[in-house]
Amino acid sequence: MSNIMPAVFIITAIGILAAVVLVLAAKFMYVPEDERIGKVQECLPGANCGACGFAGCADYAKAVVEGKAEPNCCVPGGKDTAAAVAKVMGTSAGDVVAKKAAVACQGFDCNTSKKYDYQGVTTCAAASKMFAGPSACAYGCLGFGDCVAVCQFDAIHIVNGVALVDHEKCTGCGACTKACPKSIISLIPDDVNPIVLCKNIDKGAQTRKVCSTGCIGCMKCTKVCPTSAITVTNNLASINQDLCIACMQCAEECPVNAINVPNCRIQK
Repeated sequence: MSNIMPAVFIITAIGILAAVVLVLAAKFMYVPEDERIGKVQECLPGANCGACGFAGCADYAKAVVEGKAEPNCCVPGGKDTAAAVAKVMGTSAGDVVAKKAAVACQGFDCNTSKKYDYQGVTTCAAASKMFAGPSACAYGCLGFGDCVAVCQFDAIHIVNGVALVDHEKCTGCGACTKACPKSIISLIPDDVNPIVLCKNIDKGAQTRKVCSTGCIGCMKCTKVCPTSAITVTNNLASINQDLCIACMQCAEECPVNAINVPNCRIQK
């Protein structure tokens, strides 16, 4: 017993010394945190979605207080949150551009087919690694719901094999856009402008073989657009939302119905 007592005393002394050093370090190296960070964070919805461009609400709140971000970057919070954050900071909120998620695909069960029977892990990320997925269209929605799994607002569901967004519930957080391995989900301004509901860049003849509503790059939409908002690149049309006036002439002219207003409400 007497042989181990010196070791016990030494270890105890080292522990006490380490504790003293840590206490002194905490005292003299303490960096006070701006109390406004906590107040700004209380104004945020707490979704931690990253739509603001930061890791989460806490990170965004710190960036606002440090002058690295504007009060109006919280998309899910909208104008009310921007106003509350601006009030804490004593600045103006600025304009908040409301955005909603849109799925650029109409590859419903009735419009396309399967090229094989997939029996693997039921996620879009896994399925996409096997010959681009079971869908006949290599660019379309796989329908396994990776986007559904990450949505915290129950705003997206799989209907007839394709993800559809309920714009009444969507906050524009962008979580679904990051989860989609096909990159067919994007955030667009929350208005009634049409978009091209397709991402297929194959030539028209090939696209027609795999989907009855895929863009065939015929350029008829570009010819009727009064504001030159539509261009066709790599066999796929795209609409400049800043130029679009929602006249819907392109949607009426499209021979395959590939252009339309994004779904605003899920029909079940």
